[in-house]
Amino acid sequence: MKRLHVHVSVEDLDKGIGFYSTLFGHKADVIKDDYAKWMLDDPAVNFAISERCGKVGLNHLGFQVDSDAELAEIEDRLKGAEINGLKEENRSCCYARANKFWTRDPADIPWENFHTLEAIQTFGDSKETEIL
Repeated sequence: MKRLHVHVSVEDLDKGIGFYSTLFGHKADVIKDDYAKWMLDDPAVNFAISERCGKVGLNHLGFQVDSDAELAEIEDRLKGAEINGLKEENRSCCYARANKFWTRDPADIPWENFHTLEAIQTFGDSKETEIL
């Protein structure tokens, strides 16, 4: 199953949590000092906000998949269309360790396609990924 991923950078995490919890009619599934995440089923969305990712607004989009095989399908499809990307394995970010394939769309929006391997206790690598 693919789940759309949206990550928004916010200035005030508490205000963001209040707004999105009200909008979604669902409390955040994960809340940290600098990050919150909602795992919604209808629609199937992994929606995250944080204060750590620079400029306020849309940070990136992506697909969360259930297996490395599904991630490889996305990577192969993009490469087959000669769309460049960046593969990362065992990347620690956003309180999770994951395998990823990043690319940029024609509007220059980063797309993070990933398979989560496990939850971790820290935000992880705080540097932003340089995507082509």
